[in-house]
Amino acid sequence: MTETSAAGDMQMPQTTTRSPQEIAARLERWMTARLGADAKPRISGVDVPATNGLSSETVLFQAEWHEDGGRHRQSLVARLAPESTAVPVFPVYDLGRQFGVMELVGRLSAVPVPKVYWSEPDPEPLGTPFFVMERIDGQVPPDILPYNFGSWLTEATPEQRQQLQEKTVGVLAALHGIQRAQREFAFLEPDGSAPTALGRHVADQRAYYEWVVADGMRSPLIEACFEWLEAHWPSHQGPTALSWGDSRIGNILYRDFAPVAVLDWEMAGLAPPEVDIAWLIFLHRFFEDIAADNGLPGLPDLLRRDEVAATYESMTGYTPRDLDFYTMYAATRHGIIMFRIHRRAMHFGEAEAPADVDDMISHRRTLEAMLAGTYWSDRGL
Repeated sequence: MTETSAAGDMQMPQTTTRSPQEIAARLERWMTARLGADAKPRISGVDVPATNGLSSETVLFQAEWHEDGGRHRQSLVARLAPESTAVPVFPVYDLGRQFGVMELVGRLSAVPVPKVYWSEPDPEPLGTPFFVMERIDGQVPPDILPYNFGSWLTEATPEQRQQLQEKTVGVLAALHGIQRAQREFAFLEPDGSAPTALGRHVADQRAYYEWVVADGMRSPLIEACFEWLEAHWPSHQGPTALSWGDSRIGNILYRDFAPVAVLDWEMAGLAPPEVDIAWLIFLHRFFEDIAADNGLPGLPDLLRRDEVAATYESMTGYTPRDLDFYTMYAATRHGIIMFRIHRRAMHFGEAEAPADVDDMISHRRTLEAMLAGTYWSDRGL
């Protein structure tokens, strides 16, 4: 997720900082305990980049160790849960669950996920739980500045962007095609008594909102959006599928405009396919609206709602339905995250409390237009 000011100025929110030298030493001690003294692990090239995400911290490093009679060398990535002092975006960071999702997705589908090596729930080795996966080279559409402001995607040809779009929708098709998702990923089922996966998913998001506003600073706009969702509940709900949760192109590494690594599974769950489809569509619209506000052309030919739905149908035979509902749901979920991120920025002295609490939601006008039923028609989409 990213934070956007009203003027469109983009900045990387605060994250915790750890010394690369300290991380290397602690990783070596941990790998020695994990693999045994005979492995003689060595860690080098530690880098803590300013990445797209702010929810989990990413550490890149090179590791060498003895294995099967030879010296093994591997480029690796550690994903670290944020410390409590970092005022995390989400209430829980279950990295073991993310590790399990990635391992299963890699085993049960053709979705390109990095190989996962080890999961460490004990905070002692690095000060917080983490897991380790392989590092894959590729290009990611940047968040800061957004990819549609000017990037390798804006410099690509229309045909290349179309290829990226089709291959990305193909990731969702393959992910949702995993058989017996409710059984294989039962550990993702949230608490709740709602009779459907969509009902439980929405109830879980309501619970997240209540956690964000536990101090009493509530958002009338977000609450109006939840009321709208209840009033427009789909009469038909699609099959329960594994939901990536944060299905946006900024969470994919591409090579030659094709996905080579699908990342960031902390929002994974069980839901109808439309939850991921709408998130993919809306998160691009989020950046497109920022580009328009800044007088930039953006990428209007990318991830258009009807085109994404039609491509998904052609790949799966399943017709996405009720996309007005699901894109509103995506915008509402994103609104809760933006509300939390602004409050996080206030904590670190990067932002002030606005006179109107709903101005803490950077896409407030989008939500208001969706409530009024004018958002998509105003944009010719």
